[in-house]
Amino acid sequence: MKLDGKIALVTGGASGIGKATVMELARSGAMVICADVNAAKGAELQQEAAAAKLSVDFAPVDLADPKSARQCAADVLARHQRVDILVNAAGWNDIQPFMENAPDYMDRVIAINLSGTLHLTQALLPPMIAAGKGKIVNVSSDAGRVGSSGETTYAAAKGGVIAFTKSLAREVARYSINVNCVCPGPTDTPMLQSRPDKLKEAFVRAIPFRRFAKPQEIADSILFFASPRSDYITGQVLSISGGLTFAG
Repeated sequence: MKLDGKIALVTGGASGIGKATVMELARSGAMVICADVNAAKGAELQQEAAAAKLSVDFAPVDLADPKSARQCAADVLARHQRVDILVNAAGWNDIQPFMENAPDYMDRVIAINLSGTLHLTQALLPPMIAAGKGKIVNVSSDAGRVGSSGETTYAAAKGGVIAFTKSLAREVARYSINVNCVCPGPTDTPMLQSRPDKLKEAFVRAIPFRRFAKPQEIADSILFFASPRSDYITGQVLSISGGLTFAG
């Protein structure tokens, strides 16, 4: 799948699913902007991409801060005519019972996983609308589709991402902009590796394939939605969970 000449922006692009997506889009020919709060990891990714002769830039963003999300969009659009492909891949949460969620924790989870996506997307949409084309791929979670114990606030935010995907897809279809969503199940990312071993073992036992997803496997699906092969697909939600969840 060739993306030559395309400008792509990936949030949470310095690690995990975001990093795999940055590299996959770049290997497909896109010039990719890694937007992340971690500048040090962003610099490491740029060096890795340069060594592979891939075109990757970095843009700082803190999705917990609406002003930062909108400033990131403004800075990117000052350097590029538009973003052709937007991948909202950033995410963050902790595992804890809902009744133990502090108000500040809930606000941060919702901001990073949902509100930041809304602010950044809205700020980047006008040039897409003017061009009459564009691809938006939102990374939700199967927690947002079917729920997940210990991740209730996170599931609420990621469920919002699914609803946002479907509603925005309806609004911007007239401009030939595709909006789709991928919902990873447990994936071998730094965030997952920080979980207790007992929890990880329970996850693996529950997955029919008996293993975690690899970040690259999620990136492959994102690439499909970002490519011309999905030009007649919009408003769709794809679960990537190794058979863990079958609910619609």
